[in-house]
Amino acid sequence: MDIMDLLFGELASFLSHAMIVVIIALMIVISLRLFLDRRKKAYMSMTISLIFVGIHYLLQMYFMLSGSNTSVTAYSQIMLKIISFVLINMGIYQLYNRTNRKQYIFFYGLIVMGFVVSTLHYIVPNLYNGTEHQVRLLQDIGLELYVFVLIFLCFYMIPPYIGQQMKYQLALTIYFLFQTSQLLNTYVYNDAQPVLILAVNILPIIYYFLLFLILFERVVELMQAIYNSSITDGLTRLYNRKFFYNRVTQHVQRHLPIYVLFSDIDNFKKLNDTQGHQMGDNVLKQVAQIMKDEAEECGIAGRYGGEEMVVLVSDPSVKMETFAERIRSRIEKETIVTASIGYSKYKNGLSAEELIKQADEAMYRAKTTGKNKVVKFS
Repeated sequence: MDIMDLLFGELASFLSHAMIVVIIALMIVISLRLFLDRRKKAYMSMTISLIFVGIHYLLQMYFMLSGSNTSVTAYSQIMLKIISFVLINMGIYQLYNRTNRKQYIFFYGLIVMGFVVSTLHYIVPNLYNGTEHQVRLLQDIGLELYVFVLIFLCFYMIPPYIGQQMKYQLALTIYFLFQTSQLLNTYVYNDAQPVLILAVNILPIIYYFLLFLILFERVVELMQAIYNSSITDGLTRLYNRKFFYNRVTQHVQRHLPIYVLFSDIDNFKKLNDTQGHQMGDNVLKQVAQIMKDEAEECGIAGRYGGEEMVVLVSDPSVKMETFAERIRSRIEKETIVTASIGYSKYKNGLSAEELIKQADEAMYRAKTTGKNKVVKFS
């Protein structure tokens, strides 16, 4: 096998296309699995767009093997390139956004405009009497230049509406360099410039690999979001009761020296009745943020139910009385409410349920002996 053919010949192009097909196949598996699990149009749209890209490169490989290089095959390939480029960028947009009629008109309008520009393919032979090679080059120059229009439109219009903006714009920059290299090599160097041939073979692989990373990281984001929603409270963003209880259980089973703090907002029902549930929700968020701030370096905070919030303190160096008093003081100074707080320390033989119940009982004593105070279980 000649090393030059491997780097710059038809074999290099064939291997480049084969690698892209593998990347596209992996992306199809991911997007199809997402669609089957979540039934969202975005994932079906992404799957269909990837199938178009796959067909585009499979046909290119077939034409290489068959030696077919007619005007019709060239036209079909560049039209497939335009359609697949528009669809895959629409798919990326849909990964982060709901698509309404306006967006569909925009993306499908780009494809329709491609067909309008493609009329030059049929008009040029009637207007220009050059050699067959010259006519072939002029037939598709309009479509090749139209690809640049698509790149610039996607570069400036899509990033503000998606995550991973830098990665997406880098991918489009790579595609722009690929398209530029391809046009220079075809129209200026007559497909004979080694550096440009290498760029044409390598840059598409990088482009689709970056798109693969965007899709893969989006899947990770979705999985993380699903996991977070399963362990956190929707309003306060603190850990929910189940997760908090499980974490306490884990520490108790290992006989670690932990504290559980149990708090209850004073006169919360009256606040809801007099100032409305929106004010109540705002207060819950404010108190939750104080709990989260204070627990950040020594444990975790959770919402146990209603206006009850809890903290698991796993750092044995924390002076619990000072810690609890600081939370009580901040709530009093930074919000329009006060809180009654109780806490309890783990002792051998206690279960997680008993430890939390002790902190709850201490909080109840604080509540029934004046409110807005801290009581230690004893």
